Amino acid sequence: MTTNEIENIDTGNPRGRHAWNKGKIVGQKPPLKPKHVWAIRTQLQLQGKLRDMAMFNFAIDSKLRGCDVVSVRMVDIAPDRHARTRATIRQKKTGRPVTFEITDHTRAALDDYFRVRQTKFEDWVFPGRGDALPHLSTRQYSRLLQEWVSLAGLNPALYGTHSLRRTKASLIYKKTGNLRAVQLLLGHTKIESTVRYLGVEVDDALEIAEQVDI
Repeated sequence: MTTNEIENIDTGNPRGRHAWNKGKIVGQKPPLKPKHVWAIRTQLQLQGKLRDMAMFNFAIDSKLRGCDVVSVRMVDIAPDRHARTRATIRQKKTGRPVTFEITDHTRAALDDYFRVRQTKFEDWVFPGRGDALPHLSTRQYSRLLQEWVSLAGLNPALYGTHSLRRTKASLIYKKTGNLRAVQLLLGHTKIESTVRYLGVEVDDALEIAEQVDI
């Protein structure tokens, strides 16, 4: 389903309840375009938001689901308080490990963020507030995402945390047409899941096929 605004009509609910998605944007959330990514980075840098810059960049590089982004620990990506070039995380949803790259600008953002925090080997990278929240919740992450996309002049209602998960994966697919590579990077068990996740259509498949001559 493409992203669009769907107005659900209440069809005689005896309790007068409205459908959960009445007036809301539903469907897959689109990825960010490179110009939007750089617009957000520029604004976060100007505002001196080190944590937000580190988290935004990490979410794009890692291509992790929100629940995995918020629960990453120092030992996972920076055991010596310096971000690694690659890391492996076991996904909460599938229990399967996924390995991802941490690019130069993301490592720089993470290291800048670590320098202002007194972190330990076992600490959460993105801690919550107080003992009740050991790390940021997915709800807090979602709220931050809404703030970030607003910085680029985008409508927050159209985007979600999966927009960041999908951003780099979509660019990789468009550049290479390599679904298997994207499948591995996203940690999908089946290639069909990757096809649905990226919204690959028949025209995409034909365009790839036309580029191969034997």
